[in-house]
Amino acid sequence: MIGLWIVTLFMLIAILAPWISPYDPLEQNMDKLLQSPSLSHPLGTDEYGRDMLSRIFYGSRISLMVGMVGVVISVVFGVALGTIAGYFGGRIEALIMRITDIFMAFPGFLLALAIVSVLGPGMMNLMIAIGIFSVPSFTWISRSAVLSIKSKEYIEASRSMGAKHSRIIFKHIIPNSIAPIIVLSTLRVATAILSASGLSFLGMGAQPPSPEWGTMLSTGREFLRAAPHISIVPGVAIMLVVLGFNMLGDGLRDALDPKMKV
Repeated sequence: MIGLWIVTLFMLIAILAPWISPYDPLEQNMDKLLQSPSLSHPLGTDEYGRDMLSRIFYGSRISLMVGMVGVVISVVFGVALGTIAGYFGGRIEALIMRITDIFMAFPGFLLALAIVSVLGPGMMNLMIAIGIFSVPSFTWISRSAVLSIKSKEYIEASRSMGAKHSRIIFKHIIPNSIAPIIVLSTLRVATAILSASGLSFLGMGAQPPSPEWGTMLSTGREFLRAAPHISIVPGVAIMLVVLGFNMLGDGLRDALDPKMKV
């Protein structure tokens, strides 16, 4: 429940950011540089006098969008590949799973970094990179679910009645393998947000003056002594949203299947 509340809070902040933000997140005020938290600026201001609270609110939109779009890309391609591999088997399965093994041999963050290095920095390329590096995980879990389902009696009954492969896959296989995919998706959103922030911190994701949390961390490191709140605030935001999605994923896993291990 705590994870659900945290995720819901950040989603509401992201949706309502234009209405609840006290200032324009890009508006510079040279009279208020590096101010500590106060009544007029509850989380202080950055090196350009921009309100940190407003930037955190708008940054939640970017971080959640990158995380969710990246996971959607992973789910679409990963589930498709895993379902094909598990259902048809044979050489198709061997080819798909060997390619998947190659991708899984690389650390996810380094793979995303390599992809962004090739495609170039930017939000769209960041989401593509985040999506690609999570595809192998969804491929494996989808294949495992399909292998356990396709031998069930109702699948054999559908085959004996002349049902086409597409009908069996979309009516029986995918709906009955959705539980582990939902759980993994929730956990992967947390990983995607953390990875996106890390890539932006390295200058390979969102670019200044975007209020993306990783970018804010990167620019704030120059002022750790004079104004530590510039780095602490986005760091805490990243920690909370990642914690929220991880707790939500654990809760969903226990609710959908207490014995399931992702």
